[in-house]
Amino acid sequence: MTPSARDGLRIVHAHGDRVTIADAGTGVELLSYVYRAEAAWEAPKPYLHPLRTPAGAVVTDYRPNDHRWHKGLQMTASHLSGQNLWGGNTYVHGRGYLALPERVGSMAHAGFDEVGSDGHRAVIAERLTWHPHDGDLWAEEERRVEVHDLDPGSGSWALTWTTAVTNRRNEPLRFGSPTTAGREMAGYTGLFWRGPRAFRNGRIVGPDGEGPGLMGRRAPWLAYSGEHDGADGHATLVFAHAPENDHAGESGGHPAHWFVRNEPFAAVAPSLAFFDELELAPGDTLTRRYRVVVADGAWEREEIAKYLEEHPW
Repeated sequence: MTPSARDGLRIVHAHGDRVTIADAGTGVELLSYVYRAEAAWEAPKPYLHPLRTPAGAVVTDYRPNDHRWHKGLQMTASHLSGQNLWGGNTYVHGRGYLALPERVGSMAHAGFDEVGSDGHRAVIAERLTWHPHDGDLWAEEERRVEVHDLDPGSGSWALTWTTAVTNRRNEPLRFGSPTTAGREMAGYTGLFWRGPRAFRNGRIVGPDGEGPGLMGRRAPWLAYSGEHDGADGHATLVFAHAPENDHAGESGGHPAHWFVRNEPFAAVAPSLAFFDELELAPGDTLTRRYRVVVADGAWEREEIAKYLEEHPW
């Protein structure tokens, strides 16, 4: 294990397994980025878990009994040109969810370009390859996960996740979701967060609305607050699109819609393809950038708006 420690953020890399980023002052491990391959049925891919608030409360779930392939915060592709890089059963219109292991693919770690911290910002820059079940190379991804703005005063820290996926096939890659496949209001795909079981029935807030009715809506940000088991108090996660996301990459732009649930479990995804498929031409690159703010306490709309205004992209 190779440690790197300065004031603020500290990184420990357990090679072949995970990268952990901690608050050097308190010792709280804010996140672990796990990149070792796991069960084939769960569409192996790197993920962040556990994700913790500055006070140390866990705000992600891992392999819950209802969906074993839900792992913290991870990049997914539920429907990709007929393949499933999400995990588990595959939705087929008119037949529901079916066990189709021949459709379950993977996102494989290929190497790191940077793992380090200057104390104020910690960076994980990774190269990945995307594969269908038969192992062919369908895409290459450059991913950058940055932890920054650790603020003991507000009890918060921020994560910026940037992904650039390049199509390496000789035909278009079609990004879809269960909704593009025929299931109403189930547009999950892309960056996906699964909250802990205690966050069921949590509060969902957007800039212009509140509650589960924000499913399928467009907005620059969305927040989810839940109350912990075990420890007193609440936590809030704020998910935000970078301004360029609706028009990013060589794909010509694509509307961004929110997938969000607080029943029967807590989940948020800024969907890549909620209502309509996104087609990526051979050789083209799809780029998206997201921010996730992890905070102690139940933040109100005004607090969230003020924070985002004071921490511009």
